[in-house]
Amino acid sequence: MEGTGFKRLESLDVLRGFDLFCLVVLEMVLHPLAHAIDAPWFDSLMWGFTHVEWEGFSTWDLVMPLFLFMAGVSMPFSLSRYKEMPDKMAVYRRIGKRVVLLWIFGMMCQGNLLALDPERVYLYSNTLQSIAIGYLMASLLFLHARIRVQIGTAVALLFLFWGAMEFITVGSYGGGLYTPEGNLAEWIDRGVLGRFRDGATVENGEVIFAPWYRYTWILSSLNFGVTVLTGLFAGHILKNKLYSGRLKLRMLFGIGLGMVAGGWLWGIELPVIKKLWTSSMVLVSSGYCFLLMGLFYYWIDYKGHRGHTAWLKVYGMNSILAYMLTNVISFKCIGESLFFGTQQYLGNYYPVLIAVCNVSVIYVLLYAFYKRGIFLKI
Repeated sequence: MEGTGFKRLESLDVLRGFDLFCLVVLEMVLHPLAHAIDAPWFDSLMWGFTHVEWEGFSTWDLVMPLFLFMAGVSMPFSLSRYKEMPDKMAVYRRIGKRVVLLWIFGMMCQGNLLALDPERVYLYSNTLQSIAIGYLMASLLFLHARIRVQIGTAVALLFLFWGAMEFITVGSYGGGLYTPEGNLAEWIDRGVLGRFRDGATVENGEVIFAPWYRYTWILSSLNFGVTVLTGLFAGHILKNKLYSGRLKLRMLFGIGLGMVAGGWLWGIELPVIKKLWTSSMVLVSSGYCFLLMGLFYYWIDYKGHRGHTAWLKVYGMNSILAYMLTNVISFKCIGESLFFGTQQYLGNYYPVLIAVCNVSVIYVLLYAFYKRGIFLKI
């Protein structure tokens, strides 16, 4: 991640590992566990591990924005040496390769590319693809624009998204509607992606859009870029050698609190909706990301508490591999083979055991790569 001459930002590796641990382990295990326990007290705890249906924001809604945010944090460390190069073809190739691979990996994870079934191919439907778009926008701005221009562009994109959603009307869509059925971003995705939108099917030559699928991607791409840019701003702070550690912490926590407050205030006018990636949601989520980055930086890089963090680095330093293993390959057959015949005794806890086996195999594989210094770089 880091360029030559810069100390590796360990807190970023650990924070990335924490994000992947939530995605790879907690999501896989807690939901079958909740079903097995089947108790109101545990179901109430699951609010923090479940996405909000539409308006609002839960702790689980932070997993995807944090992934994008951290892609931005790493940029000043990984791309700085290219800024002064007159010939930037090398870095353009690097950025292009990363974007293309992320896009293909996204289709493999959620677009069912590996099914080799044209009816199940979806073009734009995955977290990795939102990272690809955000990374492309933010990296080009980082290479060619000053920090003030980067900040101005982020602000402009936030208001551009809001203005489009608020003032553009197409038939029964838009014009300030933020309902699942009537928002402008929904209309754009249906029109642009059509049959290739996730959940869409073709019946008698007509494209049928699944009523349960409400994520939007095309117009939301503006704010994917902003989320990565906010991470870039945090990266600027953390990489600046003129700032003391104490000042970096004050900036991270101060900006984070300001963004959270500003996002919720804007949410009175523009609802905080993750599935649309609204501008208010960007401020709220990026503010929380700033606070988390500050917390991890304080504990690991500032205070030097690096013990007992290696297990998170196992996930964080091979985050793309961890994500791909979780979404593309199922290792449940190993647990089912090892514990064949025990379902009659374990009842509803049998799926929990299989889930634990699945995530354990993934960790063993990641740990083997980590110990050998093998990291998937794209």
